[in-house]
Amino acid sequence: MKGQYFVEPIVAVYAFANFLLYPLVQQYVYRRLWQDITNTSYPVSDTSSQCATNRSNHSQLREEVQKAASMFSMYSDLFSMIPSLLVTLMLVAYSDRRGRKVTIILPLIGCLVNCVSFLAVSLLELNLYLIIVGSFVSSLFGGVTTMLGGCFSYVADRCESSKQKTLRMAGLDMVIGLLSGVALLSSGYFLRAAGFNWPFFTSAMFQLLNLLYTVFVLEESRVVDRGTGGGGGVVWRLSSGIYELFARGGRRRNGLVVLLIATFCSFSFAYFGGLSVVTLYELNEPLCWSEILIGYGSALSTAVFVTSFVGVAVLSRCLPSLAVIFIGMVSVCLSMVMMAFAKTTLMMFLVRLPMLLAIMPFPIMRSMMSKVVSKSEQGALFACLAFSDNLSTNVASAAFSSIYGSTVAWFPGFTFLLAAGLCLIPLGLLGALRIFQVEDTSGTEDLLPGEESPDPDCTPVA
Repeated sequence: MKGQYFVEPIVAVYAFANFLLYPLVQQYVYRRLWQDITNTSYPVSDTSSQCATNRSNHSQLREEVQKAASMFSMYSDLFSMIPSLLVTLMLVAYSDRRGRKVTIILPLIGCLVNCVSFLAVSLLELNLYLIIVGSFVSSLFGGVTTMLGGCFSYVADRCESSKQKTLRMAGLDMVIGLLSGVALLSSGYFLRAAGFNWPFFTSAMFQLLNLLYTVFVLEESRVVDRGTGGGGGVVWRLSSGIYELFARGGRRRNGLVVLLIATFCSFSFAYFGGLSVVTLYELNEPLCWSEILIGYGSALSTAVFVTSFVGVAVLSRCLPSLAVIFIGMVSVCLSMVMMAFAKTTLMMFLVRLPMLLAIMPFPIMRSMMSKVVSKSEQGALFACLAFSDNLSTNVASAAFSSIYGSTVAWFPGFTFLLAAGLCLIPLGLLGALRIFQVEDTSGTEDLLPGEESPDPDCTPVA
């Protein structure tokens, strides 16, 4: 069978399988902790809210469960973070020498291990903390950032023009959003109809099919001479690409790369940190959402991937790249502020509207960084970006979970206000990028080549 050069099916199936699990694992942990702490079964109602069912229960017990669930999430993130960071940094950089497929195959194996651990804990009712052990083992194979770093490097290998690269990277984000939205929308119904075991099994089967496609169907995008391994130890060969990326670059180019990575990761910290506690917030009073409403809310949140792709395709024709990034960051800031004060189901759905363009900054900044370095340095670049992004998102998830546990008793929405305030950091760095661009226009190097000629039918905006 002839091989294919499309990583989009891999990202699509991966997104569906992962996001089918994401809200279910949080709800499974929440229900198990509820049983352990209250010594009662978790109340299940056919209504959209669980608050009426639990009105006679003590609010203090609910707060205790909320704190325990947030701490469990923090421990899980911390135990899986360090191995994943090291594997991501070395593996994606190593793909410049040995091809991109290894950066996709190993994380898929790790995800399969993770799914099997969820299934085993649920099916056999094992100790809840074995989920953390499964997360740790799976992180030894890399994680989502490892796989996405490999996929974005793969796309960079296959694209020549900067516009094609930007749109295809935005397309990957859109695929993530589209399939994860379908998974999240169906997760609540799947849970209510079949319990936890069947969704965990289904996710494992999808990950297995994805792994088989990657191994036997996907062609390698970067063909290298496997006989020229070079000297030095394994660790040195894996990490030398990172060193060479900055050693070969000039001071101004390196400064721009670091500034772009800092902007990317600070925005990722605020955005995904705020999102990490949304499910707990929805389970708490006064919302007390059921699994059906959580599925709808999560699906609506992932619609931002599709609308952001449309935003990139349309706005990038008329606006400079930095202006499009600015719009995306402001949309997140406004949505987080609204979410902090959402007390009704309608309001909780409406706060997703300002966030519809939230993903736009990510593909644009990836494309800008990719155009700054050479094709032989794409893996090293995306290794640095994946490492930094993985570190920022995991620290954000752990930090926001801890802060939520500490503030849930007096103001559950505090973490969202914090996320909105932290958005000011990438906005400030964006201003520094603008200054950097203005200063560089008088130079000889085109260090920020993201501003292509706008569409003649549009009026450029400064």
